[in-house]
Amino acid sequence: MTGTERKELLRIEGVTKAYPGVVANADVGFSIGEGEVHALLGENGAGKSTLVKMIYGLVKPDSGAMHLRGAPYAPGKPAEARRLGVAMVFQHFSLFEALTVAENVALGMETPPPMRELATRIRAVSEEYGLPLDPARLVGDLSAGERQRVEIIRCLLQDPKLLIMDEPTSVLTPQEVEILFRTLRQLSAEGTAILYISHKLEEIRALCDAATILRRGRVVATCTPREKTAREMAELMVGASLTPPERKPGQKGEVGLGVSDLSLPSPIPFGTSLKEVSFTVAKGEVLGIAGVAGNGQDELLLALSGELPSAADKVRVNSRPVGDLGPVGRRRAGLVAAPEDRYGHAAAPDMSLVENAFLTAGLRRELMSGGFIDWRKTRAFAEEIIADYDVRTPGPDVAARALSGGNLQKFLMGRELMQGAGVIVINQPTWGVDAAAAAAIRQKILDQAAQGAAVVVISQDLDELLEVADSFAVLNEGRLTKPRPTAGLTMDEIGLMMGGAHGMEVAHHVE
Repeated sequence: MTGTERKELLRIEGVTKAYPGVVANADVGFSIGEGEVHALLGENGAGKSTLVKMIYGLVKPDSGAMHLRGAPYAPGKPAEARRLGVAMVFQHFSLFEALTVAENVALGMETPPPMRELATRIRAVSEEYGLPLDPARLVGDLSAGERQRVEIIRCLLQDPKLLIMDEPTSVLTPQEVEILFRTLRQLSAEGTAILYISHKLEEIRALCDAATILRRGRVVATCTPREKTAREMAELMVGASLTPPERKPGQKGEVGLGVSDLSLPSPIPFGTSLKEVSFTVAKGEVLGIAGVAGNGQDELLLALSGELPSAADKVRVNSRPVGDLGPVGRRRAGLVAAPEDRYGHAAAPDMSLVENAFLTAGLRRELMSGGFIDWRKTRAFAEEIIADYDVRTPGPDVAARALSGGNLQKFLMGRELMQGAGVIVINQPTWGVDAAAAAAIRQKILDQAAQGAAVVVISQDLDELLEVADSFAVLNEGRLTKPRPTAGLTMDEIGLMMGGAHGMEVAHHVE
């Protein structure tokens, strides 16, 4: 079924939504055909999230109209959207870890059947779409890829006509991405339309039939992704040409960060304990650490930042034992860290950007005077971050939660990278940011290494690690493989390492 033959499923006409100080969507219009995989592209703050929230009934448009199968469509809440055949898989999973798969699925249904019958349906649907799931397993015991399956199966049990997916591959291995794509292609062949949001443009090229591109709330282009390069699509999104990150020649120095035989129990419910983790990072080097979500990345960040202390000699900064120091002591010693969770861990959502700038930079940027916060200097630092990292915000006094996820991410990366630290640890540096912003952040990371910083980048974006890292390791079930030079690694090798093939590094020594 070609794009020209597809019967129209959803039409959006002149939809506008404004908030104080910003127009999120302005006169947006496009249509999606039955069985079409349609990409929604745009920079952070372009209006993608607001638009899909209106389609799903979470937000009401100020003006404009939507039609579903030719009939007026204006859902007042998600339950109404689901009843009319619209389902959504969110970027951040909404699952209860202490409940089983079946119990989580039941919570997402208006009138769930008896649990035994539901378990049978989950097994049948999951097998039919190549997403096998055990209804009796606790969600807390599932990998990130399996948790996403729960979200998808919950949607498929509603027999949706339109499935909205927001950044669905951000926590998946390459092999899991292939499984997901097979499922989506099967759904498409059966007539389900898919509205797909992702910053991974090569995925868009491989999967999507059409793309609508938003810039600052307006539709600026439509295209057939497979007829464009990823770079061409990125340049349509930003309205300018892109320059890829460039490595600047730098000299590797002595060891900046050393971790020795670090084993720590996880403080996180259903978390993963660290098991005998050892590595060193030289000054001027970037170590990339890959892994599927839930394999100890959060625990490693906590152990390096000082939030999860250890014996003093387990972590060293510039040969100085710091394992027993907390976050303030480690920042004083020259180590800064940026966690993955930007809401509640990296930032205080209800505090302003000025206040958030002070939270971790007060010591290193000398933002206090006589025991009091120097608000003038703190505001100037916040404004410096906003300007240098192109943070789209009405000003530094807005609350952190008012920013789009990608713009808050840019602010938080700037806050840490602009502190002049000798050791930098970042978990998911470009999570949820657009192609241009991701390139800019990666360039800033490379610049810090060129200036002599020892940098650890923990990421589930393999392309990102291959772009910035000098050496590469995988965290799997709390164990870290021996770091290897990034040059020459293949995606197949990386995927096997991420899936738990601990012998991979041994095999390469034998060759």
